[in-house]
Amino acid sequence: MELVLVLVVILVLGLAAVGATVATSRRSQRRRDVAERAAVDRAVTEPRPKAEPKAKPGPTAKPKGEPPPGPADIEIVLPSGDDLVLEPDAGIPPEEPVVEAPGVAAPAEPPPPAVRPRLRDRLGKARALLAGYFGDLRSRSVIDDEVWDDLEEALIRADVGVTVTAQILDDLRRRVKEAAVSTPSELLDLLKADLVESMRAADRSLAFSPGQPNVWMFVGVNGVGKTTSIGKIAQREAASGRKVVMAAADTFRAAAAEQLQLWSQRVGADLVRGQDGADPGSVVFDAMAAAGNRGADLVLVDTAGRLHTKVNLMEELKKLRRIVDRTPGALKEVLLVIDASTGQNGLNQAKIFGEAVEVTGVILTKLDGTAKGGIVLAVQQELGIPVKLVGVGESAEDLIDFDPEEFVEALFAA
Repeated sequence: MELVLVLVVILVLGLAAVGATVATSRRSQRRRDVAERAAVDRAVTEPRPKAEPKAKPGPTAKPKGEPPPGPADIEIVLPSGDDLVLEPDAGIPPEEPVVEAPGVAAPAEPPPPAVRPRLRDRLGKARALLAGYFGDLRSRSVIDDEVWDDLEEALIRADVGVTVTAQILDDLRRRVKEAAVSTPSELLDLLKADLVESMRAADRSLAFSPGQPNVWMFVGVNGVGKTTSIGKIAQREAASGRKVVMAAADTFRAAAAEQLQLWSQRVGADLVRGQDGADPGSVVFDAMAAAGNRGADLVLVDTAGRLHTKVNLMEELKKLRRIVDRTPGALKEVLLVIDASTGQNGLNQAKIFGEAVEVTGVILTKLDGTAKGGIVLAVQQELGIPVKLVGVGESAEDLIDFDPEEFVEALFAA
């Protein structure tokens, strides 16, 4: 009789183990299926990248050691169009006073400052995707396996990624037990609070030290909006009273330098650019020299972004960083610009650039378009790099400081 009981117990334990294994296998397969559907969604909605133009052959290689370049191939463009003499205040014509003529109306009052756009108004794509899931979950009465499966699917399809989604849900399961949460509505409120708390601790300010050299480098692949972001930041910094120098170190793409020149004229900043195919290091070196001679507060460095998987590009970026680091403490920020609509591909870019140049922050562009928003969580949770600015429109005012609480509220809003 005892032998029969022992055999029954062994059989029951064996069946339980098989059931647990099957359940785990089903969850893993479900995650893979959801991730594949999310990838298909991105393939349908993402615009195809433009073909990269062939790089023009550069000048004859310079000897090693990165000696200070000469000014022969460097053009420094002032807002006034004058040539630059590297002396403080040289080449800048004095401002002429405005005199009102009799009988002529005074100039109109300047327009009021633009109102900061609300993330809730601009994240329609991400909110629409999650609203269906969250609304359905809140209508249920108990937390069962189906609730967890649907929540997992919602996060993966929102571009949070399989790895980060698993981390979030594992932590959420623990918190549910600790807080004795019993309904899906309470579960979502707990998830919302956890997401805000996890992102709140990061420093999202742009480092700046008055009275010292300040250099912000911008890196990222072509087509993500890097040069446009630099122009918008230059406009914001100039409006705050800071004197800005822009360095067009992407010398392999002529359109980048021309685009920066238009921005420099618009915002009243100095521009340092080289001839097509010139050494990017010489542009950065001369930009920092010009900033020092003209008493500028900030140097914004645009860099090349041809194929982030190419080793020679990463080496070029490391070289530019070494040139800036010759002035101790000058490099305050290395900002990686990512197109939010690229989803998990943006996370891969962040990993590669982060290994090459120690990225200090991320600028997410096009968050108002086909982006699903979850990439914000993935970048910070998996890489520990804070998102500092987000682009939610075309105008300069649409590049705004990232607010974690406002972001999460926008995603969870009905």
